[in-house]
Amino acid sequence: MSELILVRHGQASFGADSYDKLSPLGIRQIDILADHWQALGERFDQLYSGELVRQIETADGLRALLPASAEIQVHPGLNEYNGEPIIRMYLRDHADAEGFGKGLTLPITDRKKFQLVLEAATAHWIKGTLRATPDDVGFESWRDFQNRVHGTLDELMQRHTGGSRVLVATSGGVIALALQRALQLPDNQTIVTNWMVNNSSVTRLVYGRGKVSLATFNALPHLEVPAWRDLVTFR
Repeated sequence: MSELILVRHGQASFGADSYDKLSPLGIRQIDILADHWQALGERFDQLYSGELVRQIETADGLRALLPASAEIQVHPGLNEYNGEPIIRMYLRDHADAEGFGKGLTLPITDRKKFQLVLEAATAHWIKGTLRATPDDVGFESWRDFQNRVHGTLDELMQRHTGGSRVLVATSGGVIALALQRALQLPDNQTIVTNWMVNNSSVTRLVYGRGKVSLATFNALPHLEVPAWRDLVTFR
């Protein structure tokens, strides 16, 4: 049996000029994970990353766990969905009727309010009730996102067999769809798992002989000590 080991990127820079970069805390989370795996003697055959900066920075922090001859492979199929057009469309077309008011615009710097808006927006996204206009650049439908990620996971599992251990640096939405791929979850439950995925957490899929099974979801073995409880984050 082979393994896909998916790592959610470390904490990104919420509220900064660019979200798509690891915060100092996010860098530390990944460094601790790499040290934890080094201490256990863990090694991986290949390392993939999406194209986003926070994903690539996460992969860079785990590079030492690869054979010396291996390189990080960047794959666009592992990119997170683009939340900005989803939220903008929701704020424009639905937010007022659902109690958020007409004046709410991006950026939303309050973490709790941002999460509430994101959950409401993605509910419409999954149901297909967000209507894109030519101005909604970067919008990807839920079905297109789902097909992209499931297709990428299948591609990697077909490419790496025979007991391979493949490390993947990606994001919470991709990990939620990996969970759906293994457990056949309905769409509304899949998106809920997205909100549960911690920064730098580890999810393992075991595959072979035509089967895919979930071995671990959202594990944080590297942070399970009292001194590092403050390093556990969702955003």
